[in-house]
Amino acid sequence: MHATNSRGHSPAFLQPQNGNSHRSSGYVPGKVVPLRPPPPPKSQASAKFTSIRQEAQASFAFSSEEQQVQRERRKQKRHKNTFICFAITSFSFFVALAVILGISSKYAPDENCPDQNPRLRNWDPGQDSAKQVVIKEGDMFRLTSDATVNSIVIQDGGLLVFGDDKDGSRNITLRTRYILIKDGGALHIGAEKCRYKSKATIALYGKSDEGESMPTFGKKFIGVEAGGTLELHGTQKASWTLLVRTLNSSGLTFGSYAFEKDFSRGLNVRVIDQDTAKILEIERFDTHEFENESRRLQKFLRDQDPGRIVAIAVGDSAVKSLLQGTIQMIQDRLGSKLIQGLGYRQAWALVGVIDGGSTSCNESVRNYENHSSGGKALAQREFYTVDGQKFSVTAYSEWIEGISFSGFKVEAIDGVKLHLLDDVSSWEPGDQIVVASTDYSMYQAEEFTLLPCPECSRFQVKVKETPQFLHTGEIIDGVDMRAEVGILTQNIVIRGEMEVSCYAENQCQFFDYDTFGGHVMIRKNFTSVHLSHVELKHMGQQHLGRYPVHFHLCGDVDYKGGYRHATFVDGLSIHHSFSRCITVHGTNGLLIKDTIGFDTLGHCFFLEDGIEQRNTLFHNLGLLTKPGTLLPTDRNNSMCITMREKVFGNYIPVPATDCMAVSTFWIAHPNNNLINNAAAGSQDAGIWYLFHKEPTGESSGLQLLAKPELTPLGIFYNNRVHSSFKAGLFIDKGVKTTNASAADPREYLCLDNSARFRPHQDADPEKPRVAALIDRLIAFKNNDNGAWVRGGDIVVQNSAFADNGIGLTFASDGSFPSDEGSSQEVSESLFVGESRNYGFQGGQNKYVGTGGIDMKPRTLPRNRTFPIRGFQIYDGPIHLTRCTFKKYVPTLDRYTSAIGFLMKNSWQITPRNNISFVKFGPHVSLNVFFGKPGPWFEDCELDGDKNSIFHDIDGSVTGYKDAYVGRMDNYLIRHPGCINVTKWNAVVCSGSYAQVYVQTWSTPNLTMTITRDEYPDYPMVLRGINQKAAFSQYQPVIMLEKGYTIHWNGPAPKIAFLYLINFNKNDWIRVGLCYPSNTSFQVTFGFLQRHNGSLSKMEEYEPVHSLEELQKKQSERKFYFDSSTGLLFLYLKARSHRDGHSYCSSQGCERVKIQAATDSKDISNCMAKAYPQYYRKPSALKSMPSMLKGLCQGCGTRQAVFTSDPHTSYLPVQFWSPSQAETQRGDVSVISINGTDFPFRSVGVLLLIVDACSVPFRLTEKKVFSFTDVSRMEEYLKTSIPPRSVVLLSTRGQIKQLNISDSLVPLGLAKPANLYNKGSTIFLGFNGNFKPSWTKLYTSPARQGLGLLEQFIPLQLDEYGCHRADTIRRRDLELLKQTSKAH
Repeated sequence: MHATNSRGHSPAFLQPQNGNSHRSSGYVPGKVVPLRPPPPPKSQASAKFTSIRQEAQASFAFSSEEQQVQRERRKQKRHKNTFICFAITSFSFFVALAVILGISSKYAPDENCPDQNPRLRNWDPGQDSAKQVVIKEGDMFRLTSDATVNSIVIQDGGLLVFGDDKDGSRNITLRTRYILIKDGGALHIGAEKCRYKSKATIALYGKSDEGESMPTFGKKFIGVEAGGTLELHGTQKASWTLLVRTLNSSGLTFGSYAFEKDFSRGLNVRVIDQDTAKILEIERFDTHEFENESRRLQKFLRDQDPGRIVAIAVGDSAVKSLLQGTIQMIQDRLGSKLIQGLGYRQAWALVGVIDGGSTSCNESVRNYENHSSGGKALAQREFYTVDGQKFSVTAYSEWIEGISFSGFKVEAIDGVKLHLLDDVSSWEPGDQIVVASTDYSMYQAEEFTLLPCPECSRFQVKVKETPQFLHTGEIIDGVDMRAEVGILTQNIVIRGEMEVSCYAENQCQFFDYDTFGGHVMIRKNFTSVHLSHVELKHMGQQHLGRYPVHFHLCGDVDYKGGYRHATFVDGLSIHHSFSRCITVHGTNGLLIKDTIGFDTLGHCFFLEDGIEQRNTLFHNLGLLTKPGTLLPTDRNNSMCITMREKVFGNYIPVPATDCMAVSTFWIAHPNNNLINNAAAGSQDAGIWYLFHKEPTGESSGLQLLAKPELTPLGIFYNNRVHSSFKAGLFIDKGVKTTNASAADPREYLCLDNSARFRPHQDADPEKPRVAALIDRLIAFKNNDNGAWVRGGDIVVQNSAFADNGIGLTFASDGSFPSDEGSSQEVSESLFVGESRNYGFQGGQNKYVGTGGIDMKPRTLPRNRTFPIRGFQIYDGPIHLTRCTFKKYVPTLDRYTSAIGFLMKNSWQITPRNNISFVKFGPHVSLNVFFGKPGPWFEDCELDGDKNSIFHDIDGSVTGYKDAYVGRMDNYLIRHPGCINVTKWNAVVCSGSYAQVYVQTWSTPNLTMTITRDEYPDYPMVLRGINQKAAFSQYQPVIMLEKGYTIHWNGPAPKIAFLYLINFNKNDWIRVGLCYPSNTSFQVTFGFLQRHNGSLSKMEEYEPVHSLEELQKKQSERKFYFDSSTGLLFLYLKARSHRDGHSYCSSQGCERVKIQAATDSKDISNCMAKAYPQYYRKPSALKSMPSMLKGLCQGCGTRQAVFTSDPHTSYLPVQFWSPSQAETQRGDVSVISINGTDFPFRSVGVLLLIVDACSVPFRLTEKKVFSFTDVSRMEEYLKTSIPPRSVVLLSTRGQIKQLNISDSLVPLGLAKPANLYNKGSTIFLGFNGNFKPSWTKLYTSPARQGLGLLEQFIPLQLDEYGCHRADTIRRRDLELLKQTSKAH
């Protein structure tokens, strides 16, 4: 019977269609239903009294009179008792009412809170590791204290709830080998509407080689079987956000400083900038030996600017030649009191401030006795930077056993403050966080502990540890490279108890630590599972099926599966895991949201068998995804070669093609949704889409209704990928779906290159194509590829690629003739070659060199010779349009180009590759590069290398409209009017182009030479693809309406096919193929249908007697064999129309088959006989256009900035601050706002005031303060700037004293800055009640400029106090809602 709630209605719960009828007692997800409590148990006293009374009645007999008297007495007694009972009851009622009212005022029972179910009984199983607990029907337990048991099984309506307190004061740890929940059993810790407030920990203990292993689940687990309920809901915390101010190594902008040296005689001096903690000067003055050194020190101190920090430490001895004037200078400018009496070999140290007086001076002295000073003479003072970071300056001097030491330290102290994008007020002191790498190496991710920070805003936290690496917090060159920052600590914890090192059969040859953690497995037909804000640590095992969270063959887990409340995991922190993060296995409709997967082995977010669909991954973060051993695709090089138990025979795996694919998001079916996710560091790939030919693993044998490779892509919106080696985004390949055998010895589920993504409507190849949309991808700092995308009809838009080895590569969905000729497009996107994110050495960064527009030291994606490319053309057809390229500057060591080609390419390439409306920034030296022999390119002589080509539709690449660009040595595409561009190794030509696909059978290692009749001295030699295969294939790009001859380096093929590729109707070429003079031919024509391989409209070619006759009958099926030269001539002319990007006509692929009969074994090369007989004078069928003049109008992306919060408007601001020399040369100082320049030429200050609440921007004030008016600035800044204003300030020329320091503090500085004697000053500030992270002060030394500075300022933030007329449109939330409706 169903329990009723307080209103008497049965609680509604829609059972899963295939679910179990059991459910947890008295609980519906999100709501606790109060149950009527059972009668109170009788006390022992009352039970004893009842027994005595019964015994008395049984022992004595009364007469009738006596019985009547007894009845009267009892009646009177009953009346009396009734009155007494009524009085007692009334009194009890009022007492109870008072108690309830008193309690309700403190902690009223909440029907949403599972631990307040009145039927629960407090449960304390104690500490007994042998106890096997079974919680069954009628058992409704509230765990209130720590416990250790062997195991817990919750079944048949049993219920276990963790107790909680309103103030969150409980701390309960339950240790067990496993928990199994099934058949109506339920485990609750908190609820969605009543989140758990205290600390709850489930510790799963046990070793892999001890204890029993449970069927299906194994060891050390929480398992949910059919009918089980698992509801865990911790306190809500912001999951992860972005850094919005760069976190520097050591916490200081210019780094920390540490120095120690022995016998550095004299006074060792350091000068430190009081605003930035930067070491400005390092000097040593040997005042012991030389009086001139004393005079030099005196001058040195005299020249220092007021406010500078000076640290001094004695090395060995310093007083012998220390002049009184120098002593006086140290006293006057640094406030020293001990320098006057300093003696021989006394240890002395000082930290003071120039002109700060004695109160700013800290110093210490220690006597030299018996070769020792008895400790350090230590001086230390604390300061703040203008950004608010506290730092200390330390100087020390010491003698130890006759050896003198002196040293200095400058370091951040009392924690380092992080500035974050989102409200993180839910994060607490003591919490652990992780900050992602923003460089090539994922190993620069760092963990930190939060400190109390009463002065922090809700967008700031303070961390205890000192950062070891630099973590970018900026939008750089228009690309959002801000580091992800995630919370690892939750108040509900599931963790595995670990051994100190690896043991037993746990892959100890690869891991020196214990990898046998806990795991959570959910199986089909569960009643209810929802996990939110739970920390899972030391979970997963290097065994199949043992993952931190594993939905195992659950089928549909949303409304489609009968679940009224769709299943989700939300806000999980999974870290230091030993096998994946979340595995979705044979499960559909799951929502994974706001979850962090950090430091795991193997694929992190893992869709397993290739049948998982409709799952949505929303705003998840994965980082530090390391190799594991479970699957070949998890393994690194050494694991791949070593683990050979499942290969056939003696096969040795090839790591690059069999393994090495570990990915943060492993998406095995395209019909899943990825929105707002971040893959922030993986050994191989950030996000990998692969395509199973058939279901694998435990789903093998299931029939797919539609092939994954034909299925349209789910939603892909606003994802970011960085710090991965192979690729940020990878769309390609599948896995091997057969066991190892002699025919294919590779291991089951190794990488396989057979799958090609070509989405169609309803996954039906007979229906129209459906373009896969990659919308808003940000890819940066990936070593090889920002994105590698193979397939048909794929569109990338609104995306940004920066600092990748190669920004974006498109590859077609196969080779002709199987390739359908689909297209790929990238539009409205930005490519940056080498940005201002210079990187940071360390953390396993392998490659360092110089580069960028300033040729500064930086980390590199590969070695210093690797040719960096923005957009890479492989085969095509591709369309690149409305894109912008920035900062592609070659070095002496490498070619860096905006557009490039796949190196060492043996594959086909199509002239239908086209580019339009592209824009190249001023720092792009190579718009395109076709490669040259040398490092990485090798000999550059493969077929694809030679035939590289694209169509410059509008001239935005070359300046010549409707021109084709190919490799400079390709004479198949040239004419006399073509223009060489030597630095590109390119030729720009006009004309019409297509391809001929030549296929020859039974001709291994046959090389084909094709020559255009107009350029016989420049033949093209083609090696062909798969030279050792049964057939060879060659695919030269040719100019139409020209004649060509084809020759071989061996006997002529007896069977050859010639396909017309990219020929429009009536396009033609003439070919002459070389054969022995005694050859006879059968030549046929037909249309090949690619889908089924059938031929239609077959026609026979007939011979004619002369070339002239053949020329007259071009449109007929004729051929001419010139036996004197050995050339078989025929015209290849298209009869049918071609649609779109299809390689072939709408009727099929037009094909000519040549069957040659000859017994000759001679080499068939007819070049010597063919020319000069068939030579033709070079001519242009289409003249070269005139070169375009002026800038390309409307070219490039219309977006100035690409961020991971696209709902926020950012204002691009640039400053150009020239040096004194540049100023004298006439360079103008400029502030640019959203592309509008505000120049100024005279010495003074330019001040621009911008309304922070207007988009795109509204300039409210422009003020120029001349050199003589600078003194009026302070009053203006204090009184005349409107609220909610952005303040942009830039100086020009030498202004010795810019007296505005105090007025900049209310606008964003943490303290007044030293603006004395600066070369240039730039300030970004905000006037309002909020201090944003983007406020900054930049200064340069005298006579120096600051060069080009760029900042992206967010507008219309609520924190500014802006009043919005409309709500912000959140496309990501709209899409999330759309996915739930689609389910």
